[in-house]
Amino acid sequence: MGIISVEKLDHLYWLGRYTERVYTTLRKFYDIYDQMIESPEGAYRKYCERLNIPDIYESNKDFTYSYLFDIKNPDSIFANMGRAFDNAIVLRDELSSNVLSYVQLALDTLGASAQTTAPLLELQQVIDYLLAFWGCVDDYVEEEECRNILKCGKYIERLDLYIRLDYNRKDIEKEYSKLQNRIQKTHMCYNEKNLECLGRMIEEKADWKTGYQEALGYLGGII
Repeated sequence: MGIISVEKLDHLYWLGRYTERVYTTLRKFYDIYDQMIESPEGAYRKYCERLNIPDIYESNKDFTYSYLFDIKNPDSIFANMGRAFDNAIVLRDELSSNVLSYVQLALDTLGASAQTTAPLLELQQVIDYLLAFWGCVDDYVEEEECRNILKCGKYIERLDLYIRLDYNRKDIEKEYSKLQNRIQKTHMCYNEKNLECLGRMIEEKADWKTGYQEALGYLGGII
């Protein structure tokens, strides 16, 4: 196994987190979009509250554009996709051009979607490119340590979002099991106690409507 610098480890971890953040929030956006069609103004506010992002939006329409596409909005999906690309570009040697190309395609497609009046079809293409990215990670990233670090970032981000958005307990248990299995295969420094405490909370919780901040605290202290 080659030695991975602390800097590249950080880029791998955050590439995993940002790509997953875009993927899961885009999928969730379809539900929010349906709610905004059927509900009065402000249907997005509970979503913002659970994700702990400021409600800077003036209307459902403003939320749709700004949250999806506004590069000046640090919480936008486009801004997060840009951060994923920034981390990927410095890892070109570790990732290979095949893997990097899907990050580029996802970013370009997301940017182009801002120019359309009905972007949902293009947004599905972004989701497909991110799925292809993870498929290529398994096929083209030769170093197992790199794959493991990437996937640790992915599963930590997914757990964060699933807990915040009150996903089904079984889904959360499955992602925790993946993280636990993957992180033990890396040479990353991580907090075993926080990982164990999070696992106990997941076993005991029937839902995440109460106490989820405690779980997020343990999760945030793992790496």
